[in-house]
Amino acid sequence: MSGASHLIVGAGISGLAAAWELTRHVPPSSITVLEGTDRVGGKLRAGTVAGVTLDVGAESVLARRPEAVDLMHEVGLTEHVVHPATRGSAIWSRGALHPMPPRTLMGVPADPDALLGLLTGPEVDRVRREEPAAPGTEPDLSIGSLVAQRLGEAVTDRLLEPLLGGVYAGHARSISAAATMPVLWEAYRSGERLLDVAARALPAPDTTATPAPVFAGLRGGLHRLPAALAAALSERGVTIRTGCTVRELHRDPDGAGWELVTGPVPAPTAYRANRVLLALPPAPTARLLRDHCPGAAHLVGGIETASMAVVALAFRAAELPPLTGTGLLVPPVERRAVKAATFSANKWAWVAEAGVGAGPAGEDLVVLRTSLGRHREERALQRSDADLVTASLADLADFLGGPVPAPVDALVQRWGGGLPQYAVGHLDRVAAVRAETAPVRGLEVTGAAYDGVGIPACIRAARAAARRLVDRP
Repeated sequence: MSGASHLIVGAGISGLAAAWELTRHVPPSSITVLEGTDRVGGKLRAGTVAGVTLDVGAESVLARRPEAVDLMHEVGLTEHVVHPATRGSAIWSRGALHPMPPRTLMGVPADPDALLGLLTGPEVDRVRREEPAAPGTEPDLSIGSLVAQRLGEAVTDRLLEPLLGGVYAGHARSISAAATMPVLWEAYRSGERLLDVAARALPAPDTTATPAPVFAGLRGGLHRLPAALAAALSERGVTIRTGCTVRELHRDPDGAGWELVTGPVPAPTAYRANRVLLALPPAPTARLLRDHCPGAAHLVGGIETASMAVVALAFRAAELPPLTGTGLLVPPVERRAVKAATFSANKWAWVAEAGVGAGPAGEDLVVLRTSLGRHREERALQRSDADLVTASLADLADFLGGPVPAPVDALVQRWGGGLPQYAVGHLDRVAAVRAETAPVRGLEVTGAAYDGVGIPACIRAARAAARRLVDRP
């Protein structure tokens, strides 16, 4: 049996960030992190296509939120922080590409006229007609329903849906407004116009000043963050063990600590700890909580997840039609296999540089990614990797307006159950989970299923969970 005062289960960005925070409060040698897979990082992962290494999971973070960028600085990656190109993205709608409207707050425009083209004239007129409304009284509402009520169905279908599809791989009419867009939810509850909220949040840009970057990444890929974080933790004395799936969680008979069982049933390995933090997806968290916190286990187990796949494609630059902007989004109403495409070589300078001379005969390559899969549409992914590549190429041909050549190389990364869904009532569910787990000594939960799916939100929540773990008796 191995011992540790503080044991973290899961070495995704949440688990690693929690461990990093713990090193500020307890001896690092008392911290052990157990990871079931063969690598740290969770959904921050590298892949290689035609010799070019790039992210096949999350590739950027919100730079306007400090948590992720601050952590990059803390683990020595300051000189590698980069920002994507600002060439703009597009939305594929009604058989054509339309520039992403400027100054929109998750689809709500600061200026309705900016929607012309993507939306028809009558649809934009509907947006302009928004009036102050009676304060909403519902405890929660889907963000898609909220926006459709105030601005019309077309804003939800043609703008909000593709934006949310990129973040949650979900559907706007199922996702909680209170949990995902609190500023719009508060406007709805108060009766304020959504257009006024967007105009206030997104003032006209100052053309004399350089705008602050919205997103940030790392030269070489965002997957470098968990790798650097794990290395820094190890240097401080934290133990990180991969290939350790935790099968069982038991309370010590005296109630003073915990025992975790890993390894195969015939040859188990037990770990003992005074305090345990579960930084896992909903299903394994629910399984481990079941005997100790059945109410919380039921609530966490009820959080649904969406599956998706990322297809990375490398083309000979001379054969590919010109790519405009940094990528595109596709609303589900278009019924396409691809929900988004990222023109990686346009978006990130380091990806473009990596493609120079990288072809089989020394020719330049262009690398891009497509994304497929939405909540409750897993059947769309129940195809071979080759079929997903073929579907991506077919949609790209339409998006780009001409034949797409055969790629030099392709890579498919599947994320089964990768994105938790914040259904209507999510905030109440999370509050109830916290109420159920609070009386359980030495136990905390964190991860993307609770307080935000973005990397900065995960880091913030994980560090808070680590502090709660230390502060408890």
